[in-house]
Amino acid sequence: MSSRNTKYAVHWLTGQFCEYRMESVYRRLIKTRARFESRLSLILVSLIFGMFAITDYNLLGLTREYYLLITMRIVVVSLCLLLAFTIGRWGNYFRKIWLHALPLWILATGIILIVPLRPESLATQVTAVVVATMAFYLLIPNLLTVVTFASLYLSVGFLTSAVLFADISPVVALRLALLLIMTNAVGFCALLRLESLQRRQFALLQEERAQNHHLLKEIALRKDLEAQLRMLAERDALTGLDSRSHFMKRAKALLQRSRMEKKPFSLFMIDVDHFKSINDTWGHIHGDWVLTKIAEACAQSLRPTDVIGRFGGEEFMVALPDTGPDDAQIVAERLQKMVAELPLKEEMSGMRLSVTIGIALANTEDADLESLIMRADQILYVGKRDGRNRVVMCREGMEEG
Repeated sequence: MSSRNTKYAVHWLTGQFCEYRMESVYRRLIKTRARFESRLSLILVSLIFGMFAITDYNLLGLTREYYLLITMRIVVVSLCLLLAFTIGRWGNYFRKIWLHALPLWILATGIILIVPLRPESLATQVTAVVVATMAFYLLIPNLLTVVTFASLYLSVGFLTSAVLFADISPVVALRLALLLIMTNAVGFCALLRLESLQRRQFALLQEERAQNHHLLKEIALRKDLEAQLRMLAERDALTGLDSRSHFMKRAKALLQRSRMEKKPFSLFMIDVDHFKSINDTWGHIHGDWVLTKIAEACAQSLRPTDVIGRFGGEEFMVALPDTGPDDAQIVAERLQKMVAELPLKEEMSGMRLSVTIGIALANTEDADLESLIMRADQILYVGKRDGRNRVVMCREGMEEG
């Protein structure tokens, strides 16, 4: 048997979960409903039991037997109403089973005591016992084991009282015993079926909740993985800047918006000067550290609306919407200055970082991002050829130093 089947298995005789922990969870879940239904059922049963005092008066009149009978009914009704109030306030279907079971034993005792006080009404009392037995099984919420013992106590006690006080023949006693056995068997099977179905329904609900919880975890995990993959696709692993493909996507959108709004657009191509010698002299670890520091400086010197990405190796690309030539020159020089002022590691104190920046401006509607990148790259190499550590600008195919 699988672990799932063992966990949700229902006992064939008691209708309860075989696993104690699962039975505890189930009882805790239904304790509020069981408390309410128990209180309501007890009030109803008490009223019905008390109303039969009218029948007692019609049969007995103001006799000693009537006063004993009415006293017994008052005691039983009072105890049941007190228990209804107690269960309504402090009942616990899980921890206080005895409190829910007590009304059954009180009612059973009251019904049994009617026989010696009104032996001539045995035929009527048989019907009352059958109805009370079915009410025990199906009306007042309780565990099947508790109801079974209370119902057997009622049946045996009623049959014994009938034999002792009603002077019935053995044949009538046998017929009465068979009727009570059948009544208990029907009530037992009905409650067993009901208890089993309720617990199986609960098991299905729990399993569905567990599957939904597992599904939600899977969805959250997939979303997390998708976010990580998106991050890997959109971000450069070393510098944290936009990857080349993500930069191109964002920059194209900015360029298109600039065209629609008829605003200037600038593009920087940034190259770290003498980067190969840094790697050759201090190693790739120091080279990577330099790239991260320059990336931080570039990001800090730009506006939130600007887009920067690592274009490859030691090259960076910046898209600046709503930026004309004068502003682009100022931003580039500020960026160049920040890079030059970056503090270096102690072993690298003998060098000074610098970058060369090529600026391409888009002032015509037919300019596209690829052509801007090509012009920025061409003008960048002009700056590198002329000695590096400088800002050069290309506008409509013309070069300016």
